[in-house]
Amino acid sequence: MAETASRPDPDALLASVSQTEARSRRAKLKVYFGFAPGVGKTYAMLEGARRIAAEGTDVVVGAVETHGRAETEALLAGLELLPRRPVEYRGVVLQEFDLEGALARARPHQRPRRPPCEAVAGRARSARCGDRGPHHP
Repeated sequence: MAETASRPDPDALLASVSQTEARSRRAKLKVYFGFAPGVGKTYAMLEGARRIAAEGTDVVVGAVETHGRAETEALLAGLELLPRRPVEYRGVVLQEFDLEGALARARPHQRPRRPPCEAVAGRARSARCGDRGPHHP
């Protein structure tokens, strides 16, 4: 009888496992901060993307500015790059991250693709007026 008093409650165990599984499926945001350009934020992000892609996670690259750095460009090899969208701004056509396309993309004859990892670098400093965001619907 004393043995049954120390056994864990099966309902509590099931609830704990269910909660842990639910947490593991939640979206995660990883932000790379650096003091200045060229300190390795994009490089570290792409290294991480390649690592989880090698583990079997579906990874796409939404936008990356390599600034001509060969080492950073080499990390893009083998990763899927999403097409950019042309945007005219003050008479100049810029190639920008296509947020709407990234959110709505689907493959023909398949359900919408929602990869668990999408890499985007350099977005904050290049955002312009009119871009979708909390202040620009």
